[in-house]
Amino acid sequence: MAQVTKDMTIAQVLQIDRGTASIFIRHGMHCLGCPISAGESLEEASAVHGIDVDELVKALNDYLNSR
Repeated sequence: MAQVTKDMTIAQVLQIDRGTASIFIRHGMHCLGCPISAGESLEEASAVHGIDVDELVKALNDYLNSR
């Protein structure tokens, strides 16, 4: 199973599993279709949105591991 890392982009995570969209939204990242979502890492996007990247990555991996 693929694992999410903080150097991945939102677009890469969505390619792994579109169901991760709800996790991004729950964490306040509503920019899923934004062109920047394909260019900046989860770590960079989290910093811009004031989100703890480690919590986001854990939530994404927990979701992927539960499928």
